[in-house]
Amino acid sequence: MSDIAITLLLVGALFAILASGVWIGLTLSGVAWIGMQLFSSRPAGDAMAVTIWGSSSSWTLTALPLFVWMGEILFRTRLSQDMFRGLAPWMQALPGRLLHVNVAGCAIFAAVSGSSAATCATIGKMSLPELQRRGYPEMMSLGSLAGAGTLGLLIPPSIIMIVYGVSADVSIAQLFIAGVLPGIVLAAIFSGWIAIWSLMHADQIPPADAPMSFGQKLRESRHLIPVVLLIAAVLGSIYGGIATATEAAALGVVGSLILSAAQGSMNWATLRDSLLGGTRLYCMIAMILAGAAFLTLSMGYIGLPRHLAEWIGTLGLSRWQLIAALTLFFIVLGCFLDGISMVVLTMGVILPTIQKAGIDPLWFGIFVVIVVEMAQVTPPVGFNLFVLQGMTKKDIGTIARAAFPFFMLMVLMVVLLYAFPQIVTFLPEQMKR
Repeated sequence: MSDIAITLLLVGALFAILASGVWIGLTLSGVAWIGMQLFSSRPAGDAMAVTIWGSSSSWTLTALPLFVWMGEILFRTRLSQDMFRGLAPWMQALPGRLLHVNVAGCAIFAAVSGSSAATCATIGKMSLPELQRRGYPEMMSLGSLAGAGTLGLLIPPSIIMIVYGVSADVSIAQLFIAGVLPGIVLAAIFSGWIAIWSLMHADQIPPADAPMSFGQKLRESRHLIPVVLLIAAVLGSIYGGIATATEAAALGVVGSLILSAAQGSMNWATLRDSLLGGTRLYCMIAMILAGAAFLTLSMGYIGLPRHLAEWIGTLGLSRWQLIAALTLFFIVLGCFLDGISMVVLTMGVILPTIQKAGIDPLWFGIFVVIVVEMAQVTPPVGFNLFVLQGMTKKDIGTIARAAFPFFMLMVLMVVLLYAFPQIVTFLPEQMKR
């Protein structure tokens, strides 16, 4: 059977099993088993046991459940309300005023969360009622939150970066460092669009609050101190070479527990709910990673990644054409799969092609994170859209239309990354010196 026929068979099996409602992790394992059983000589059961155990017992992966738990703990604190009080006074002079709180709040919370959905939900619970009460335009409030919520994936610590680092064998600490500058640039682009839109629709922006003195603004900013200290502890320990990503994650858990206790929100119910929430999310991710590892092994035995890389090589695509094709591919894939599934499902096939094209795996990791961000606001499987739908009871189509300008801004960010790769590589190169 030809490679094309095998590929079509396995892709058909993948979508057929997914359509039947089977969990993604089990679907990946099932497709891998079919591939090995039919098209390779190695016993599928033995390969499955060895691969799943190896992928599940990776020490690098230990950082993932810790960062997930840290985000769950902070999700249940008064952190979001304190952030609004600390940020709002400084936003009054900007075009768009408090709409910028969505972007700034998401950027700050992303640095202690690692999850796009958690960032969107936490900041949304804080900002949407307040923006609605003050009369800010609903579509811009929803769109800015949906777009800025994706910063939870790009600004470290990031769950998707850990998944990519494990899948692609790239240093997670280097990925974290590389994500800082692109995260700041993308947040600035979001705020820039809010300012431009607000200047064009000045009649829709409510008047500013009563002016505050510089000293009053500083006093309100004291509410940002706990989260700033936690960010400094987690990211500073990594960038300073004091701790690995896993050790920094453990430090973050301890810090979030202390912060929760200091705010008076830590009790037995909070601890139990955070543990259960973190365990559920991590078990889902771990099952997907295990299934994807087995699928990658299966594809390797069949030879599909190598043949695909060779085929793409014969097309004579330039680097920008390859990146453009992959961007379109991930956008389409994001209509059907969540971000983690997209990464683990495709890396085994795409990485050989990337390496053959001479593209830096570190740069490609940040590129992948941004195109996965696009998937977070792409119907019908956009996680941020689901989060906002649950919070506002609006239909997915309305929220997707509100988020579309921010989707296009992420496309612009991909163009900037390609034109100026130093946005990704500058900080990691400085850290090596």
